[in-house]
Amino acid sequence: MRPVTRYPRPLRPGDRIGVTAPSSGIVAGLRPRLDFCVRTLRERGFDVVVGQCMSGDGVVSAPAADRARELTAMLTDPQIAAVVPPWGGELAIELLDLLDFEAIGSAEPTWLVGFSDLTTVMLPLTLLTGWATLHGENLMDTPYAVEPGHAPWWEIAGRSEGEAFTQRAAAAYRSTGFDDWEADPTVTQRRLDRSGRWSLLDPSAGAVDVTGRLIGGCIDVLAHVRGTPYGDLPAYGVAHARDGLVVYLEAAEQGALDVARALHGMRLSGWFVHASAVLVGRTLAPDSASYTQRAAVADALGGLGVPVVLDVECGHVPPRMPLVNGALARVVVDGARQEVTQTLV
Repeated sequence: MRPVTRYPRPLRPGDRIGVTAPSSGIVAGLRPRLDFCVRTLRERGFDVVVGQCMSGDGVVSAPAADRARELTAMLTDPQIAAVVPPWGGELAIELLDLLDFEAIGSAEPTWLVGFSDLTTVMLPLTLLTGWATLHGENLMDTPYAVEPGHAPWWEIAGRSEGEAFTQRAAAAYRSTGFDDWEADPTVTQRRLDRSGRWSLLDPSAGAVDVTGRLIGGCIDVLAHVRGTPYGDLPAYGVAHARDGLVVYLEAAEQGALDVARALHGMRLSGWFVHASAVLVGRTLAPDSASYTQRAAVADALGGLGVPVVLDVECGHVPPRMPLVNGALARVVVDGARQEVTQTLV
């Protein structure tokens, strides 16, 4: 039998959303932005509860044991329909051997939403429990207007099992850093200043039309879980061999040589053995002298024999296209048609 992805119940107005910071917390100057984001969700009809692990006084929001305990409690609380951390950070990896995956896996699934360092937890959650997780905007990004062709995370979390939806490549992206949320905590419009579409690592390969289970996240952090019980993507590929995998990865800030080493390590660990395609997120991470981020991808993934799609909106460069870990995806790149259809089966 085909392994079943476990989807949380559809998110509806009136449902409770939990906010905790499994990695970095919120400094005092950004509290107004946090309050605005919480208020935005409440105005959409959600009941929002904010946890205790939120401090921005240090690198992390609280001791690792406290962060793991609060995240486990929220994920297993039947009254909480989604957990949406404010953002990522640096040390979510500290939680992996502290989270009670047995208790989490025995509970009804809850949406965990986010990207960046949060993928250190999201990917293992999908691999170890079968829960679908939602790779998309963090809480601090939630008030931004959604670009044409994309869907907001709360709309995707509101879909029922069995539903399908299509998202398309954005026409533009942002080539600069974050907005100044201290100066304007209520900003809701992003300035996308550069045009861009998806491209193929090997343009001569022709049109792409492939399917597979979506799985992936941030290269910078996931490189450190490969080869551990929390990053056994080869086993996940074997379990889903009938469908294949669509692996998506994006570099946050590491230089091109670091990214190349990380991707080679993933390849050597078997992360792409069952891949039907690899999606690589657009990045503003630096090149390494004359060695570019594109060269890093080409060196590590160019010999896989599957399509490698570049500049996908699945990472640190806005806008961000939500992707559901565990969903069955169809990826089409054929001239102007550039899209991902996700089916919640």
